Formats: sequence, structure tokens, C-alpha cells
Amino acid sequence: MTVGSGPLPGLPDWDLVTDSTDLARQVRSVSRLTGEFTLRSGRTATEYFDKYQFEADPVLLDQLAERLAVLIPEGTEVLAGLEMGGIAVVTALARHAKLPTAFVRKQAKQYGTARLAEGAEVAGRRVLIVEDVVTSGGQVVLSTNDLRKLGAHVDHAVCVIDRQEGGAQALAAEGITLRALLTRAELDAAA
Repeated sequence: MTVGSGPLPGLPDWDLVTDSTDLARQVRSVSRLTGEFTLRSGRTATEYFDKYQFEADPVLLDQLAERLAVLIPEGTEVLAGLEMGGIAVVTALARHAKLPTAFVRKQAKQYGTARLAEGAEVAGRRVLIVEDVVTSGGQVVLSTNDLRKLGAHVDHAVCVIDRQEGGAQALAAEGITLRALLTRAELDAAA
């Protein structure tokens, strides 16, 4: 597999379309919960995708990572997984992409190395943010700003699920293009 490759522009790759529908169905089946949930953004939702359910399934996580690999922009030098859910995704993705990985904390720890980003060096490198679910995009924006202060060049992010609640627009306002493997609409359609 070539990282960043995919179907020809304008032409659907029907195997990928079928795989996307299948993956959406699987993700929805293992991780969709109903009830009342408070999201990181503070909003409440009656439907929640428990990302830890698909992240804890090694076979499904590997399938998701394999599909995410084709969304990696050309020229990416480091994959940066965000604490906590992005860590499992970035680790699986790195296996397919063969790229070094950084693990990004919400805050630098106060002991040991006292680093915000552990693992691969990010300064002066083209870094791709890897997240599990994007709702408002708030944590991606915060972590991107932190990584940019460390000298990373960040202009793209990938996620497994885009809940389509303004995250992509919030990221675009910060100069970050979001590429999602699955969207809320695709998960709804897979019902």
C-alpha cells in the first residue's frame, strides 16, 4: 500500500465504498450507545459513539488503521496521536504507515522528561494529528497550537469519526484540514 494513495480523483473505488459501509456498520454495532451523554464540548447528546469499544477490538482497530493510512497527506513525517483515544489509533496507524509516532498529552507532565509530546521529535517536521472522534474540534485545535509552539508544521488532522458538529469548520479556521474515515451521516446510514 502506498501511503496517501487512493482512488483516482472523481472516480469511486467501489471496493473502498463497500468496505466503508461494512466498517461503518461494524463501528456502529460495537460502539453506538443511546441515552443522555455530556460531550467534551459541553454539549449533550442522545447518541454516543464509545470509541473505546472499537479501539479495544484489535481486529476492527487494525481494519480502521489500514483504511486511515490512505488518508495520510503526502509529505507527512510524524503521526501525532492525542491523549487518550488517539493513542490507540495512532499506534495501529503507524504499523500501516511505517511512520514515526508522537504521543501528545493534554498537558506536559510535571516529572520525568516533562514533555508535552513523547516519542518522535516534532520540531521542524510535518506532523499529522490523529484523533479518534472529532465533535467540536476543540482538543485538536489546542493540541495543534501546542505542537506548533514546539516547532511542528501542522496543517492536517485525521480521525476515525467526524460527528459533523462543526469540528471540521473550527479546524479549517485554524488552518487545519480534517480528513475523516467515517462521518456521522455514514454511521447513521449504516443502521
